[in-house]
Amino acid sequence: MTAAEECHGPTCITCSDVAVAVTVTRLLDGGLALVDTGAGPGTEVEVSIALVDAGVGDVVLVHAGEAIAVVAGKGAGEVVPGP
Repeated sequence: MTAAEECHGPTCITCSDVAVAVTVTRLLDGGLALVDTGAGPGTEVEVSIALVDAGVGDVVLVHAGEAIAVVAGKGAGEVVPGP
């Protein structure tokens, strides 16, 4: 069971209906990373960063467990809007 599967509220902070900004704290194998949700101690969760060029310290937008954009940090660049 990953940290993201251990959510204790009605919705997971990274799986809600909106993207949330989180900070990458550690890179993992397989295009994954641990991120700090900013919700207090013990709220670090595992998300996929396979779609973005993110590193430790970068702030990424996460929706449904997937980082969809880097909004601050070394990987931040032009965000191309969707269709």
